[in-house]
Amino acid sequence: MAAITTSMVAELRAKTDAPMMECKKALTEADGDMASAEEILRVKLGNKAGKAAARITAEGVVTASVNGATGALVEINCETDFVSKNDSFLAFARSCADLVATSNPADVAALSALPLAQDGFGPTVEDVRKGLIGKIGENMSIRRFKRYAGGGALAHYLHGTRIGVVVEFDGDAVAAKDVAMHVAAMKPAALSSADVPADLVEKERRIAAEKAAEDGAAAVAAGKAPQSADIVAKRVEGSVQKFLKEVSLLDQVFVKAADGKQTVGAYLKSVNTTVKGFTLYVVGEGIEKKVDDFAAEVAAQVAAAKGQ
Repeated sequence: MAAITTSMVAELRAKTDAPMMECKKALTEADGDMASAEEILRVKLGNKAGKAAARITAEGVVTASVNGATGALVEINCETDFVSKNDSFLAFARSCADLVATSNPADVAALSALPLAQDGFGPTVEDVRKGLIGKIGENMSIRRFKRYAGGGALAHYLHGTRIGVVVEFDGDAVAAKDVAMHVAAMKPAALSSADVPADLVEKERRIAAEKAAEDGAAAVAAGKAPQSADIVAKRVEGSVQKFLKEVSLLDQVFVKAADGKQTVGAYLKSVNTTVKGFTLYVVGEGIEKKVDDFAAEVAAQVAAAKGQ
């Protein structure tokens, strides 16, 4: 039986990022053979990947890959902000964006089946993902992507790694980049009011109607005459139209407007530029994050220990 030294354990840990004790166990099982120990760890780490699959991934990064009129925006998730800064995780995200742009996968499943090799893992994107889960020790997932190709020029803006925007346009590239930055800051729901999703419009109309009803009830309670149905309907519609302007890119006040009034649409017209569409991704948007009750967790562990 070969002697397992501290330096051997440290070397294997540097290669795999696995816990020290796992490295020592693998080296012992491999009788000190570094290559065999690394293979043993990969098998074990792969098993860990399966156990991690149920854990929520609400952190992560948004990254882009743009080359001329072809490009992609991708969101890759993990469990903690700490791992979102890991070099291997970031490299994986960039590779996924490049693959979406160049290979045009139909969906996440198709992307996962594309060839990729990284950190000794492969031969597919899915194999690399599972390998990194084991290596890093956290679940990670490819959440979504949007690809553009041939419909117009592309401008993109990344605000750190948490917000990403791609704008498809014809005209001035500087103006398009400024609009991409505007989208990141103001987060419009659609390009124009006509493009705002119907469910958002109906939600806003329902809220406005409920507010008008409350105001009417308050007026009656105060001894005042309630507003007529026509006036209430106009108030509701006015609230909806105000909402549409607030969430429609072309109707929003441009963040760089010198007069504080110029809309994005007016700005684009002044520089002879047309925005055809945009995609905005915010990391974890819409994902319900798990909130741990630390005190309850400790109490549960104590109770379990007493029951042993």
